[in-house]
Amino acid sequence: MAAILIIDDEPGIRQTLASILKDEKYSVFTAADALAGMKIIQTEKIDLVFLDVLLPIMGGIDALEKICTGWPETVIIMISGHANIDMTVRAIKLGAFDFLEKPLSLDKVLTVCRNALDIKKLREENKKLKKAAQLPQVEIIGTSEAMNTVRKLVKQAASCDARILITGESGSGKEVIARTIHYDSPRAKHSFLEINCAAIPDTLIESELFGHEKGAFTDAIDNRKGRFELADGGTLFLDEIGDMSLQAQAKVLRVIQEQKIERLGSEKIIETNVRIIAATNQDLEAACAQGLFRQDLYFRLNVIPINVPPLRSRPEDIPLLLAHFLETLGDTPYELDKEAYDLMYSYEWPGNVRELRNLAERIVVMHPESFIGRAAIEELIQRNPGRGDQAKGEKDSQNLAMLPDGIFDMDMNRAKECFEKYFLEFQLSKNNGIIQKTANAIGMNPGSLYAKLRKYGLNYTSKDEQ
Repeated sequence: MAAILIIDDEPGIRQTLASILKDEKYSVFTAADALAGMKIIQTEKIDLVFLDVLLPIMGGIDALEKICTGWPETVIIMISGHANIDMTVRAIKLGAFDFLEKPLSLDKVLTVCRNALDIKKLREENKKLKKAAQLPQVEIIGTSEAMNTVRKLVKQAASCDARILITGESGSGKEVIARTIHYDSPRAKHSFLEINCAAIPDTLIESELFGHEKGAFTDAIDNRKGRFELADGGTLFLDEIGDMSLQAQAKVLRVIQEQKIERLGSEKIIETNVRIIAATNQDLEAACAQGLFRQDLYFRLNVIPINVPPLRSRPEDIPLLLAHFLETLGDTPYELDKEAYDLMYSYEWPGNVRELRNLAERIVVMHPESFIGRAAIEELIQRNPGRGDQAKGEKDSQNLAMLPDGIFDMDMNRAKECFEKYFLEFQLSKNNGIIQKTANAIGMNPGSLYAKLRKYGLNYTSKDEQ
């Protein structure tokens, strides 16, 4: 059902037009001035606007220009009792579909309205066809038995509309799997949107997902659509779903169940048609057992489970992946000897496929020769941040072992306090017990640091004693 907005300062015209358009089963909105009309356009998906030329506050021609700039897909039909040739030509040049003179002929109104909406529909279909012709090509690379199994699952998943949970280590290619499913599915002509649940603070995740109304919170200076609205008809990829807060999990579960959302600060129900693909590098079953992830949401998401194997478990895919990355990144045809490949086969690849791609970039930038031996690969891998990350992981494990006994058996608040005391004690020791130096090092106000140290009974050196 098309939505039509009537902007006219004469109540009689608004009522008459609204009445005949509602009889034709259109959804109709009315406004007495341009500013009120544009507020409606911001919150509702308006297909067509009947816009009067002579309006209070902002004239119709100025409003036409603003609507055409801000909402170019909205069709506008100008109406006026004081029209002239120059005004009509100017309106058409600015983007108006047609210009009707008052008193309005109801038959002409309906004819122009139908024609305008038909042309709008044709434009949208043409746009979709052009977009479909330019769909990105996503390829799952690898001939190993493990990847052949994944490829079969992806083909089966793409043919249906069920929810999918993709698991696997960081960098193993979960996003590629999600994109492949989308672009091989009937939803390919619509949007594929992703959101990294770990990268967005808990205070903002709900706004990102569901949108918000102006004034819903301090920084909400305008209305904003969330990812669920923007992905309507397409696919929403919830990456790192295991890091989503329990509060946001509850709302996502409700959307899955009801296929409806509410923007923050609004009670209006918005229907959505979105396929959800989630991904995580965590053990969600264990997280459910610990109360960190909702079990009901886990079962809702895990309709089709797909596990992406780590690169170290499918070393036979390394030559194909490396060749693909090198071809994508540069024009030099590289040749690697057997020993170079043997080294890569035996390497653990803690960063998985992402780390291999980084290696390919490093080859293109730092290795001008087309032939690459074992020594060159060994040197490039040694420079790989992935090895540093692995070493850091080992160090982090040692640091965890130094934490106070029983910290993992405490409730969250007690554990936070325990860790905070341990952290401040460590930083004080590192900075010789000097308040100002410690505060600068950890980015904390000295006064706040004083209070924390007194709370935990930690010794420190005041500014006068330095």
